Amino acid sequence: MPSLSALPALDIDTLCQLQEKPPLFAPGEVRFWTDPHIAQGMLVAHLDPNTDAASRRPETIQRSAGWIVRTLGLQSGDSVLDLGCGPGLYAVHLARAGLQVTGVDFSQNSIDYARHYAEQHGLAITFRCQDYLELEDRSLYDAALLIYGDFCPLSPAERTRLLANVKRALKPGGRFVLDVTTPQLRRRAGLKNGWYAVQSGFWKPGPHLVLEAGFAYPEDDIYLDQYIVIEADGEISVYRNWFRDYTAETIRAELETAGLAIQSLWGDLVGTPYQPESDWIGVIAARH
Repeated sequence: MPSLSALPALDIDTLCQLQEKPPLFAPGEVRFWTDPHIAQGMLVAHLDPNTDAASRRPETIQRSAGWIVRTLGLQSGDSVLDLGCGPGLYAVHLARAGLQVTGVDFSQNSIDYARHYAEQHGLAITFRCQDYLELEDRSLYDAALLIYGDFCPLSPAERTRLLANVKRALKPGGRFVLDVTTPQLRRRAGLKNGWYAVQSGFWKPGPHLVLEAGFAYPEDDIYLDQYIVIEADGEISVYRNWFRDYTAETIRAELETAGLAIQSLWGDLVGTPYQPESDWIGVIAARH
């Protein structure tokens, strides 16, 4: 065990400031999901069949893809846009159902994996490394998907921009499928509050200390998971994951404002009926 006197000094004043409750949507490290080390860890998490950490488990993904095809009445040759597609886990099932699939994700690491997998399995899927906030497609798709709460971390301005992009990309009458978290899930999950030290981990390849903290903004149905990462040389990084939770009323209002009319609400995207106490809300909306 090292002598306590040999441990490096920490900038306690800075750490105390960073652990104060930040303003809504205050940024942390910018676009950290594209960091090469974090992106590799995310890919591993996406592909892990034993956890729902980054993607849902394979059996749930397969059920969800099948349910979406049946519920929307999609036919062979119909076009589907998979936003935030990651390594293409939903896209491959949709392509096997005969759909023309375009997957969009800003992680080059995930897109490279998705392209390789599709090529190896003879699946004609178009994958693009692109930020879906920059999407310019127009009237191309019968359906667009945004799955596993990807809508929730966005700021109000980003959500408005995304919904405008989705509406423009859909054909008239095209459907938008997404799922969002509810305050019930947040209350059950609780707020993060802890720390750990590792020689190598998700955030950094070398030794580092992680201070976890959660902050609630209940008047806005918003929560923050914050991670302060301190490396062996004293370098400090702050990672922030914001979450906007929804009720049936608030998600309906936001989509209606964007010109997308809700057709049905569900407790998930495998067909569970929606209940007010549901952890998730699965949404099927249509372009006006």
